[in-house]
Amino acid sequence: MTLYVNLADLLGTRIENGFYRPGDRLPSVRALSLEHGVSLSTVQQAYRLLEDNGLASPRPKSGYFVPAGRKTPALPVVGRPAQRPVDISQWDQVLELAKAIPSPDVVQLARGMPDISSPTLRPLTQALGKISRRQDMPGLYYDNIHGTQCLRDQVARLLLDSGTSIAPDDLVITTGAQEALAVSIRSICEPGDIVAVDSPSFHGAMQALKGLGMKALEIPTDPITGISLDALELALEQWPIKAIQLTPNCNNPLGYIMPEDRKRALLTLAQRFDVAIIEDDVYGDLAYTYPRPRTIKSFDVDGRVLLCSSFSKTLAPGLRVGWVAPGRYLDRVLHMKYISTGSTATQPQLAIAEFLQAGHYEPHMRRMRGQYQRSRDLMTDWVTRYFPEGTRVSRPQGGFMLWVELPEDFDSLRLNRALEGQGVQIAVGNIFSASGKYRNCLRMNFAAKPTPKIEEAVRKVGAMAARLMAQTDAAT
Repeated sequence: MTLYVNLADLLGTRIENGFYRPGDRLPSVRALSLEHGVSLSTVQQAYRLLEDNGLASPRPKSGYFVPAGRKTPALPVVGRPAQRPVDISQWDQVLELAKAIPSPDVVQLARGMPDISSPTLRPLTQALGKISRRQDMPGLYYDNIHGTQCLRDQVARLLLDSGTSIAPDDLVITTGAQEALAVSIRSICEPGDIVAVDSPSFHGAMQALKGLGMKALEIPTDPITGISLDALELALEQWPIKAIQLTPNCNNPLGYIMPEDRKRALLTLAQRFDVAIIEDDVYGDLAYTYPRPRTIKSFDVDGRVLLCSSFSKTLAPGLRVGWVAPGRYLDRVLHMKYISTGSTATQPQLAIAEFLQAGHYEPHMRRMRGQYQRSRDLMTDWVTRYFPEGTRVSRPQGGFMLWVELPEDFDSLRLNRALEGQGVQIAVGNIFSASGKYRNCLRMNFAAKPTPKIEEAVRKVGAMAARLMAQTDAAT
């Protein structure tokens, strides 16, 4: 990423997080040049980019300002601490989401699906075709339970961007990140054990806990800085927590990146109470700023962090290729992997390894980060325009998910049912809670290139939300 884009991203994040409010004067070109050690022309290019994105407005002889008319919706509120661990519910709603069949008649705002239409993915499809035509048919054989050597080599190199130094032999290739999370949980916990989770939290990880007979303890999570360390410390003192499961980078569904000092403090807490950390980094490479954020695993010195990720959000979910760096739990993870799926499918591993080795991954990532950031800004503007007054919205720092919070008595399940006949599907908020909280929230995907059809879908969601709120008010 060029210097001016990096600087524009930094300033844009500060504006969106409220460091600079509408009408505020932004730092001068000269001040930014001195602060960041870049040329005046680099700062001017950064400001032009911010101007193009509607985040900065020039005034003759006065400098740049945050546009006074820019509406910044309030952030979602931080939930209350859970009183006790709970059995996970909401499977019926998760199953409904998982069973959704792609249809050109439905604008799918619910699923965690990246945009797979980019021409930068063409080398990947070509690699898949080339491997399938080879006479020795390498894609049809079993491979090592660890995964193919060539892919583990490439993933180990890729992890260096996150500050994580892992030997290829310390990686296990899995059938997507979902299997990575599941085998990690099974390697540490027994039925009845307690796992602390960020809240709201990824529904797939919680359903893995449910399926394995474990309990979740929801920890309040800030939409900018992540899981509450104070609440987590109190929970660790009060309950026999076996592991902490969270998504600190480009969180799903809130989109935050946990600050580095808080990641270190979290690891210190885990060391003090001798618990494992299961870190989901599936969106980490989609951070809008460069360099991408470090993982908690990158600070791990005693092997207690199990780092899980995949290519499902960066390349394509249908590949079903993920990985786990399990640290001290490697042997246990290999056993859990063996008794669940055995070796991961070989052909997509070989194709992804070729895609990475040929240098196609980073250009694809650059393109998608830019697209997703622009789509985030547009989706936020649409929600501000079309949803009822007072709607709260997350400010993702990466990925392609937007978390929307409506008044406390709102019912997003009712909203989703009302939208069924209008060709729109959303993800209801309560699937992101072990206990069914966040019923007044919803998650929407903004990965696809913006079109009038998607804008109209967002307008329908907002209009229906307003209609349901009016009906509720009239009945009370």
